[in-house]
Amino acid sequence: MSAPSTTSATPAAPAVQQRSARSERLLRILRDPVVISGIAALALWCVAAIVSPAFASWSQIVTLLVLASFLGVIAIGQTLVIIAGGEGIDLSVGATATLAAIVASRYMDGSNDNLVAAVALALGAAAVVGVLNGVGILFFRVPPLVMTLGMIAVVYGFIRLYTGGRPAGSAAPALRSLVTGDTVAGIPGVLWLWLALSVLVIWLLRRSSYGWRLYAVGGNSTTAYLSGVNTRAMKLSAYMLSSVFAGVGGLLLLGYTQTVFLRLADPYMLPSVAATVVGGTALIGGVGGYLGTIIGAILLTVLDSFLRILQLGGGGDAPRQIIYGLVLLVVLSAYGRQKRLRQ
Repeated sequence: MSAPSTTSATPAAPAVQQRSARSERLLRILRDPVVISGIAALALWCVAAIVSPAFASWSQIVTLLVLASFLGVIAIGQTLVIIAGGEGIDLSVGATATLAAIVASRYMDGSNDNLVAAVALALGAAAVVGVLNGVGILFFRVPPLVMTLGMIAVVYGFIRLYTGGRPAGSAAPALRSLVTGDTVAGIPGVLWLWLALSVLVIWLLRRSSYGWRLYAVGGNSTTAYLSGVNTRAMKLSAYMLSSVFAGVGGLLLLGYTQTVFLRLADPYMLPSVAATVVGGTALIGGVGGYLGTIIGAILLTVLDSFLRILQLGGGGDAPRQIIYGLVLLVVLSAYGRQKRLRQ
């Protein structure tokens, strides 16, 4: 008795393999934190639009993106620090952004005359904070969490000495116009600036030798060092850039609020970490990118705005802050353990 023929089943094998490969690619895409965050942001926005139809208006969408831009810009440096590894984190970004806004507002004092000098001084002050963070972490071996948390007290102590506890000054008209004024297609200038910074940072991380070295240091610092990378210089630059971008965020907040106050940028401290981690940048370092951080910033902004329109119970903003804080804790604990992102 002859063996059964298998020739009829053979042609189907490549088709099965192709379907399997497509399914695996689809599952890989759906597991991508950037895709997950994007779907979550879109779904949340749709729910908010159903609850409040005004949420879907063009003006409201622009407003949401403007609010997300402040978090997105401050989170640029947070992304760099976390990618650099070594349990890197910068909790001083809120204080640094406030410092930059206060320094700039005093020198601008509502005039365009000292705009360039004010911006330079503000970003210079922010850079000093970043260098101090880096030196403390890299040379004195203070854990990043402890160093940047302690730096908050140092910065606010300096602010009180600098202002006498009473911040003065206001944004220059040119800065106000950049942030809130309509430019091309009726879109505020701050969104075009965020777009330009996003393109620059994504290129820096993905297409420049600096970005490649940063990922190498975050992935395995010892291997990067043996390959000739100056690991200390890379990490120091990450902390300095983190503070500089926080300073840029502070300047944009100054242009938006038009005046300053103590603790201006404090609400951006933990959300800057959450936006970075939600976007797929692993807390272990060496994995992630700024595109995910952009999506994370938009997601958290939509969430915050949605909680505001729900007007949960009494107690003012307390219920919203509790829910928002709990979401941040869940997100950080869940995403922060994704060690499989290295594979």
